[in-house]
Amino acid sequence: MADITVYGAPWCPDCKRAKRFLAEQRVPYAWVDIDQDAGGLQYVEELQGGGRTIPTIVFADGSHLLEPTNEELARKLGLNLEAQRGAYDLAIIGGGPAGLSAAIYAAREGIDALIVERSGLGGQAGVTERIDNYPGFPEGVGGSDLAERFIAQARRYGVELLSAVSVESISIDEVEAGDVCLHLANGQEVSAHAALIATGSSYRRLGVPGEDDLIGAGVHFCATCDGPFYRGAEELMVIGGGNSALEEGMFLTRFAQRIRVVQRGPALTASQLLQDKVNNDPRFVVQLNTEIVELRGTGKLEAVRVRDRTTGDEQTFTPRAAFVFVGLDPNTAFLRGTIDLDERGFVADSGGFRTSLQGVYCAGDVRRGSTKQLGSAVGDGIAALLAVREYLQQHHEIAVHPED
Repeated sequence: MADITVYGAPWCPDCKRAKRFLAEQRVPYAWVDIDQDAGGLQYVEELQGGGRTIPTIVFADGSHLLEPTNEELARKLGLNLEAQRGAYDLAIIGGGPAGLSAAIYAAREGIDALIVERSGLGGQAGVTERIDNYPGFPEGVGGSDLAERFIAQARRYGVELLSAVSVESISIDEVEAGDVCLHLANGQEVSAHAALIATGSSYRRLGVPGEDDLIGAGVHFCATCDGPFYRGAEELMVIGGGNSALEEGMFLTRFAQRIRVVQRGPALTASQLLQDKVNNDPRFVVQLNTEIVELRGTGKLEAVRVRDRTTGDEQTFTPRAAFVFVGLDPNTAFLRGTIDLDERGFVADSGGFRTSLQGVYCAGDVRRGSTKQLGSAVGDGIAALLAVREYLQQHHEIAVHPED
C-alpha cells in the first residue's frame, strides 16, 4: 500500500506536476480527488484549518506538504540533490540504462564518475510495465525491477547519483582548460575531464486542440503510472501502433473492459508477436488510418474526436482516458548552441560516440542513429565509456585500474 496520499483535483496543474514527479521517482501514492470525495475534502480542510490548498500531500509519518515544489518533494523523499564535490573524472548526464551502464563500467575502471538525472533514475525503462526482450529474463522482467537492479549495482560500486536535478547547460571550463563544466539547476557548477550525454528521449505529444489542458487529467504518456486510476473503466484509448503502444495497451487490460487502439498509419508497426497478441485478444479494438483531431473536456477528458484519413469521416469516442505513444523526441534542449544536433534534435555522433565538443560523448536513445532499444542503450553506454577511458588516458593522463 502507498505511504503517500495526494489530495487534489484533475484541473489542478500543480497536482498533475506532483503526481508526475512521484511517478518518475517510482514512489507509490494514493490519489484522492477532492471534487469527488467529500471525505477527502473535509480532511484537507481540517489539516489547513479551513483552507483548500492543493495538492495536499500527506506522508506516512503524518506530516504533509501544501503545494510543494519538485525540490521540496525531493528533499522530503530524501533524494540527493547536490553533488558532493566540484570536480570529477567523468560527468554522466542522464541516469537511464545507457548512463547507468557507463557508470558501472567507469567505477570498475577506477574512473571517478557522477550521474546527474533530471527526473527519476532508471529512465523510461523504470516506468515500463514489462520488458520481454532483454537477455537473461526468459519470462520477462518488470521495468521498475530491472531499473532498480541497475541502480543498486551502480551504488554498490560507489557511483554518486543525483536525481531530480537538471543540467541547464554545459560549457568548456574557463579555469581548467579542456575540462567540461555542467551548470546545474540547483545553482551548482560541476567540472569534469569528460562528459557523457545519455539523456534519452521523451514521449512526443499529439499537438492537437485540448491536449495541453488535459495532460494528467485523462491524457497520459505512461500507462504504468496512471493506468491504475482507471480501474473498472469501460474503455481506455491507446494512441499509436508501435511496441510501446501495444505493450502499454496490454497492461491497461488489467483495468478496462475494452482498449481502443488508434493508429494514424495503415498498419501497426509493433513486433509481430505483440500484434498477434492484440489481434487475438477480444478486449482490443484496432482502428487504422485514423488521426486524432481534438481532445475535449473541462477539467478531465470527456471525448476524443478522430478522423478517418481515407474517407475523411469523423467519429467521437468517450474513453475514460487516452494514453499517447506516438514516438520520441530527444532530451537535448539544454545542448542547443553548444553541441551539433541533427534536424530532429538528436546528438550528432562524430564517430566513436564523440560529439562536436571535445571531451563530450553521447550514448543511448539521444544519439543519432541509435535503435531506441534497451539492449542497445546498455551496449552504447559501455562502448562510449571505453571511448571515454581512452580519451582520459590520452588527454588527462588518468591511469585507470580495471577490476578484471
